[in-house]
Amino acid sequence: MAAIVSNSEVTYLFDPLCGWCYGATPMLDRLSAGGVRVELLPTGLFSGAGARPMDEGFAAHAWANDQRIERLTGQKFTQAYQHNVLNVRGTLLDSHAATLGISAAGLEDSSRRLFALKTIQRARYVDGLDIVTIEGIAEVLAAAGMRDAGDLLKAPTEGLMTAHRELVGRGRALFQRLHADGVPALAVIRNDAPRLIGSNALFGSFDNLVAHIAA
Repeated sequence: MAAIVSNSEVTYLFDPLCGWCYGATPMLDRLSAGGVRVELLPTGLFSGAGARPMDEGFAAHAWANDQRIERLTGQKFTQAYQHNVLNVRGTLLDSHAATLGISAAGLEDSSRRLFALKTIQRARYVDGLDIVTIEGIAEVLAAAGMRDAGDLLKAPTEGLMTAHRELVGRGRALFQRLHADGVPALAVIRNDAPRLIGSNALFGSFDNLVAHIAA
């Protein structure tokens, strides 16, 4: 069935600090391996007005939700993440730096966005590292072989900032056009007409997801 969607293209709406987006990453890998071009568009859900303090109540809610995601997808949320990220007060749930890092990684080659996203997700949810500051993201990218993106992040050019605003703007516009109720969200766009694929399809069988794309 994967051959049916080979050479197809889907658009993936996400936020790098969204646990469900981390849970959906293996399905993105399978789509890419099957010949589907996956365009990543961040929505900025947890940046700007969407950022919030990492208080005790939110941390407890996030950890309970993360355990559900792990059971469903097999994606690991470690004790290092719980202790060094969720249990540290005075920090923010703010995806601006992480999103800007993904924009920097994909500035010259958009295919690097997925690798950057996975690198940032692993740094947070597995290694328990700081990914809410520019310095933290720059270190994570450099350690993964993307020092160019990390250096650009620390000294952003007008070209990067313009491309970043355009990328997030496209993501938000498509999110609104689809009337999506959250991320992750997947869209198939044919003849300039986007069709939303429900997020549940990202957490079921791969064949079912392929059928939704091919429909």
